[in-house]
Amino acid sequence: QVQLVESGGGLVQAGGSLRLSCATSGRTFYYMGWFRQAPGKEREFVARIRWSAGSIYYVDSVKGRFTISRDSAKNTGYLQMNSLKPEDTAVYFCAASVTGWSPQLPDEYDYWGQGTQVTVSS
Repeated sequence: QVQLVESGGGLVQAGGSLRLSCATSGRTFYYMGWFRQAPGKEREFVARIRWSAGSIYYVDSVKGRFTISRDSAKNTGYLQMNSLKPEDTAVYFCAASVTGWSPQLPDEYDYWGQGTQVTVSS
């Protein structure tokens, strides 16, 4: 089992920044991913990081604005979000994959956090 707890969401004006954190505990996992889900929409992949090697991948819509990272010593992953736009408004989830290979689909992740709301006002 992997437990994940997100924090850091909130309300911010367009152009602002937020940093989300995802504290983990439990067994080893290979990838941490961040997803988001806006009302009435499907859960969308945002970014992933290979926990041991640090290799990173972003969806095109956040490249240059979001940065995924991790602190292995603290068992915590981060999503730094800059230049936020109203269309970034969603519930953000972190997830862990213990079986995936470069996972990008929600079904390829095995454990999920509870989500944290990010609201960007125009």
